[in-house]
Amino acid sequence: MYRAVTRNIEVLVRPFFLEDRSDPSENRYVWGYQVTIDNRSDELVQLVSRYWHITDGQGRVEEVRGAGVVGDQPELNPGDSYQYTSGCPLSTPSGIMVGHYTMRNGRGETFDIAIPAFSLDMPGTRRTVN
Repeated sequence: MYRAVTRNIEVLVRPFFLEDRSDPSENRYVWGYQVTIDNRSDELVQLVSRYWHITDGQGRVEEVRGAGVVGDQPELNPGDSYQYTSGCPLSTPSGIMVGHYTMRNGRGETFDIAIPAFSLDMPGTRRTVN
């Protein structure tokens, strides 16, 4: 589990390898990741957009921007949680993802909250730390 807290909003990420959707002989590796966002602040917030910086095992970078997450722009009252699951394909057996969500509070102020960096590693592969 990977964790980041910004302005009392906690983001937890749990990545997992999807063996049944991967095909190493075709250089296709797919991960799922479950995200939980806990609003521990004292104000209503809405998730407006997302930004991902994805780096594969060869150092190739892909940036992904978009409205909301999985077709939703959830509102979270103080104490609320929101959870979703999504996925990421790579052409290498490892990689890393990091990013941020843009949030809007009840006063119309927008701000970014961190998504913690998390690694995508195919089970059973030898990891090299640089």
